[in-house]
Amino acid sequence: MKKIIVTGGAGFIGSNFVHYVVNNHPDVFVTVLDKLTYAGNRENLAGLPADRVQLVVGDIADGPLVNELVQDCDAVVHYAAESHNDNSLKDPSPFIQTNLVGTFTLLEACRKNNVRFHHVSTDEVYGDLPLREDLPGHGDGPGEKFTDHTPYNPSSPYSASKAGSDLLVRAWVRSFGLQATISNCSNNYGPYQHIEKFIPRQITNILSGIKPKLYGDGKNVRDWIHTNDHSSAVWTILTKGKIGETYLIGADGEKDNKTVLEQILVEMGQKPDAYDHVNDRPGHDLRYAIDSTKLREELGWKPEYTDFNEGLKDTIDWYTKHQDWWKAEKQAVENKYAQVGQ
Repeated sequence: MKKIIVTGGAGFIGSNFVHYVVNNHPDVFVTVLDKLTYAGNRENLAGLPADRVQLVVGDIADGPLVNELVQDCDAVVHYAAESHNDNSLKDPSPFIQTNLVGTFTLLEACRKNNVRFHHVSTDEVYGDLPLREDLPGHGDGPGEKFTDHTPYNPSSPYSASKAGSDLLVRAWVRSFGLQATISNCSNNYGPYQHIEKFIPRQITNILSGIKPKLYGDGKNVRDWIHTNDHSSAVWTILTKGKIGETYLIGADGEKDNKTVLEQILVEMGQKPDAYDHVNDRPGHDLRYAIDSTKLREELGWKPEYTDFNEGLKDTIDWYTKHQDWWKAEKQAVENKYAQVGQ
């Protein structure tokens, strides 16, 4: 694959994938297609060589533009999505337009041009799992982690729209023979993540002299993975994955929100209880946990960032050193949360 399109490649996870490709696969040219909404940022691609990366500002639901770009590529890696649960609860319409109509538009272009397609999705399509303390024996038996056979049970307009987009991909594979794969990944952390998200919001709160915020009792568990590991997994699936298959990406990083927040506080020289409790999110999923056995055993992938403490320190260091990247938006983000008591 010499030419690939990365949709949403100026966003958090997408831009990290672009950096990964540029750094590890010098013979690949990347076209980034990004609408540059609030979550996309040209600065996320700053410093990348112009002879390796091209940014096209546009909408994945723009059929003529998408078709023109797809005609001249070997594969599309589809990261672009509206992805913030809180925003989907306030106004679901952009999530339907981007995540469903946008994905349909890309699928049709890839079908007509016989182009390889990889769809990047989320573990949130599966709903949530019981907390470990509520499981018999507190073990890791069948059904205690998500697999590619777990039934879909989305909880929010965001996760429902992503579940719908996954099903579109599966239908295009079966009905039209589209050369496509799907990956569902757990929660990412690392550089370039928008400060509305949990980890960067708490880090930037502390750096701004604002008390961090914890939803409810903070028992909600997320299976954290460093975004660089997500990138290497997607590349592995793109180049080695079996067409029509779904692969789950995870790094065995289960931690509850309270633990993560307290760890951030300690790492940044604060008392571990120096935070405020705020209103919980409606329909807040309890626990996510990924079984990535299929990806590891069939395709030989493994994560490199297995020490969450070290990864978190690096992430804190990145936001500390790049305050010019996030500072201008900080007050607006906090004002939006304050309006809903969060």
